[in-house]
This record gives sequence, structure tokens and C-alpha cells, in this order.
Amino acid sequence: MASSSSSPSPTAMKEGDYYPNWTELPPELTSSILHRLGAIEIVETARRVCRSWRRVCKDPSMWRKIDMRNLGDHGDMYYEELCRHAVDLSQGGLVEINLCHFATDSLLSYIADRFQNLVNRVSFFDGSSNLRSLKVAQCYEITSEGLIEAAAKLPLLEELEVSYCSLSEESLKVIGKSCPNLKTLKKNCVGYRRPRDESDDVALAIAETMPGLRHLQLFGDRLTDVGLNAILDGCPNLEHLDLRQCFNVELVGYLEKRCLERVKVVRRPNDSVHDYPFDATVNDVSSSDDGDPYGLSDVDIMSEDEFYYDDLSEDASDNSDFDPYEYYY
Repeated sequence: MASSSSSPSPTAMKEGDYYPNWTELPPELTSSILHRLGAIEIVETARRVCRSWRRVCKDPSMWRKIDMRNLGDHGDMYYEELCRHAVDLSQGGLVEINLCHFATDSLLSYIADRFQNLVNRVSFFDGSSNLRSLKVAQCYEITSEGLIEAAAKLPLLEELEVSYCSLSEESLKVIGKSCPNLKTLKKNCVGYRRPRDESDDVALAIAETMPGLRHLQLFGDRLTDVGLNAILDGCPNLEHLDLRQCFNVELVGYLEKRCLERVKVVRRPNDSVHDYPFDATVNDVSSSDDGDPYGLSDVDIMSEDEFYYDDLSEDASDNSDFDPYEYYY
């Protein structure tokens, strides 16, 4: 009986067989594959594999959408530098950006300035590539002033998320006036059931300045029936309204009837939170006790004194060798 070693493996490469070289794939196919990675993986790893992948990773079409979040493996400054590099690579083609845990006023200003500078430099630019979606969540260093300044330079924004960011109601009014095309707003915060802590300031600011909204998510907000009625009056095109954990709203009787007649999809205060992307733990203490209306007191911001900051070149091509690790001593 012949030994097993004499029998060829069914997966063994036979003479004349051809196994395609990944580096020789058409650029559009390589791009499709790499798009399944996140922006961080592309900058940190994929672009280092080979020259052909590096060329694809530098293509502005790869950077129409940027999704970055700090999971705690590096300091905030590391991700901020990474994000600035990705924004440069987009060369003005960025349409959607989603940042979690690390964005600052400085980073928002950098993103907004890149598009404003592009418009100023290119006289025939029609604004069609301007940023349309800006999402920031749990970014505790973003201030009302910083967001107002950025929004003023991004008038074509259609979608804005500012979840778990402590922003004033006045800043929402200014943003609403600066971004008349706004169709989606997500302003979520920690939900409090007891004791009742009521405020319609956010709802009234939205109703006054954002008439074009179609999707509104106010998870955990402190609005009351008064604020909800104001939103229904001021946002006639509303199609989707998420009021989960808005425990001050009593969606019954006439208000319930009006809401269901005007809005196609309504998520009620006690509806399931299984599809909510953040921690949905309900707090039973007053949000006013800790001095922060969003329950975000005593946030520990990591010191970045150990970082060396080096401005990126205006020309994205000059930053193709960007390595965030070089900023560490």
C-alpha cells in the first residue's frame, strides 16, 4: 500500500496551474476590496502591502467616506493626525465623515478649512463634492463655538450628528441657520427617568431653525409635550422621529394622534433600544445634579504632552509617507 506522502494533496499546485497575483488585480477591484476595511486599517496597514495597493490607497475616491473611532489603543492626537492625513488624501472629495471619541475643535476647523480653501482656489468648483454628512459622538473636547465655526464653512451639510457632545441650544440655532439643507439631525444624550428634569430648549431651537428636517433622533432628551408640539409645527417634512428614553414626553391622546398622522415612523420613549449604537443604560438620578445636562461629568481627558505636532503639507501627495507612529518619542 502506497504511503500517504506519495499521494498528491488535492490542493497542491499542479504543473501549469496559474494562481493570480493579488498585486496584479485591476485597480477598481482592489479598491472594492480595500473599501471593506476601515480608514484606520487602510492608512496603518493596507497601503504598506505593495506599490499597487499604495497607489489605490492614495486615490481620492477611496476617501469619500471616513469612519474613525478611538478604541483606546492610542491617544487622541494619534487619531487626529491620522484623520487629517485621510482628509488630505480626499482632495476635496470627502462626502461623509464619522468620528467617535477623539475629535476636537481644531480637527473640525481643519476639515472645514480644507473645503473652504478648495472653493477659493478652484474658480470652477461648483460645490458638488462638499461635505454632506458630519457625525461626531462622545467627543468631549468639541465646544459650541468650535462646531458653529465649522458649520459656517459647510453650508451644504445635509446630515449632522452631535451625540453626547455638550452643546448649547444657541449653537443649534446658529447651525440651523448656517446649514439650510439639513435633513437629518441626531442629538442624543443620556436618558434620565427620575426625577423629572424638563427642558424644551433643544426642541425649540430645532423647531425654529431646521424646517427641512426629515429625520430627527433625540434619544434621551429632556423635552416635554410642549417641545414635541413645537417640532411638529416647525418641521413639517419630518418622516422619522426617535424619542426613545425621552421620558418627559407623554405620547397619548391628541398629541399621539397628531404625531402618528404627521410622521411616518415614530420611536416611542419606551421602545426597544436593541438597535441603538451607544450605551442605553437608563439613569435614575437628576442630570442637573452633576452640572452637565448630558450626564458627562468628570470626563478624564488624556494628556497629549508627549506628542510632537507637525503640520501636514497643503499638498496631500506630500503626505503619502505619513506615519503616525513617528509622533511618539
